[in-house]
Amino acid sequence: MPSRSRLVVPVLVLGFLVSLTRDVCGQENQEIDSDRDAFTPTTHTVDAGHWLTETAYTYIQNRSGAPTNSYPELLLRRGITERFELRFGVNYESGSGGSVVTAVETGEGLGDTFSTEATLLYGCKVLVTDQDGWLPRSVAIVEAFTPMAGEVWGTEPAATYALGWELPDGQRFDTAIRYVYADSEEGTLDKWMPSAVLRIPITERFEVHAEWFGTWTRGLEDEKVRSFVGPGGHYMITPGLELGVRVGWGLTRDAANFYSDVGFAWLY
Repeated sequence: MPSRSRLVVPVLVLGFLVSLTRDVCGQENQEIDSDRDAFTPTTHTVDAGHWLTETAYTYIQNRSGAPTNSYPELLLRRGITERFELRFGVNYESGSGGSVVTAVETGEGLGDTFSTEATLLYGCKVLVTDQDGWLPRSVAIVEAFTPMAGEVWGTEPAATYALGWELPDGQRFDTAIRYVYADSEEGTLDKWMPSAVLRIPITERFEVHAEWFGTWTRGLEDEKVRSFVGPGGHYMITPGLELGVRVGWGLTRDAANFYSDVGFAWLY
């Protein structure tokens, strides 16, 4: 179980979000559609001519080895057209096991060995389809992650396809599949990452979600199967500033015991 000290920040943030749910329901839900809000990316791109800056801190309590700390998970998204955005980012990770619960790819780590890694992210996101009845809204993301420092080297390409539907009362169901050609201490491997999330607006500014996601490897002597489940939520402080938190628990022997994530997103 996670130590009490590691639970303090996410619990305080979640309490802060709940305390702000006094807005009148029934108004249009405010959203900037950040990708950091959940492991499953949103099915929206940034509006043309705008920037969306996202950042977070993630703590992962691994079943063995040192805990993982991941920050600043900085992602800069620039809208080029109404259907296309460019993406740039940087992250630093220390601990063991890699950052397996975030959208910032840092490989498989070095097992139970303590390691550090700084990573540069770059890529793009394109809107593929708009929702039309049962036809979902969908996006494709193509990225690469290049280590700038650390024990494991080698650029890791990644491709994600996400799709989803807006449901009655403003609820949204999104699912995604992600593939990464990753590095590990044993060499390169394939990683498949399916996920699904149900997003439920509580007020015009406050939204909660429930999510499942996992990671399956192919190419290791001892293949890793990691599965997680957990809740999260965010509060729109202003129409362009989002504060969010999510927590979760591992469901398989290879998965970390617990993770917590606190961050914000700024649209301008």
